[in-house]
Amino acid sequence: MNKGELRAHFLALLNRTDCSNTLADTFIDQSIARAQRVLRIPPMEKTQTYNISASTSTLIIPSDFLEIIDMYYANTNLTRVPLSKYVEISQPGQSGTPQFFVREGESIKIYPYPSAGAVTVNYYGQFADLATETSTNDLSLIASDLIAYGALSYAADYFLDERGQLFEQRFVTFIAELQEQANDAEVSGTVQAMQPIATYND
Repeated sequence: MNKGELRAHFLALLNRTDCSNTLADTFIDQSIARAQRVLRIPPMEKTQTYNISASTSTLIIPSDFLEIIDMYYANTNLTRVPLSKYVEISQPGQSGTPQFFVREGESIKIYPYPSAGAVTVNYYGQFADLATETSTNDLSLIASDLIAYGALSYAADYFLDERGQLFEQRFVTFIAELQEQANDAEVSGTVQAMQPIATYND
């Protein structure tokens, strides 16, 4: 559903005459924000590549960043370490192939410091804003019912509506179904391959 359709669906389910379109949009935005705090599904997976032309230790995280999945440089997968460990092992000006990273505020620090090449960050990102009446995002296309019932739960709190518990239960159910579907997709299907537990040489 697009934003206009989603709002109309929400208002029909709410079935009240005292909820404005502006207020409905607020509840819908709150529902999406809540969902993306909980969900970690393939449509949220994004990639940011940093092309490095001079020695650097700091990368600015994307504005829609939620959580790092993994990070690599050339054929090296970087290992995340606590900030205290990063401070302990890093030496100023130590260049080379990055091995470690840590997130600090709005940046990612890597060590050793590469002077060239590309660092790729795979991460979970926020859903796109529903800015116009015809706007859609991945969540509104695959789980409009989840958004609607999350918005209804917020609306029930606002209006002191006795249906609040029902709305909340439906939202939680839809969240669980969507996450379970994503989890199952990671361990089933034709793209999966069994890995041997041991190898033998003749």
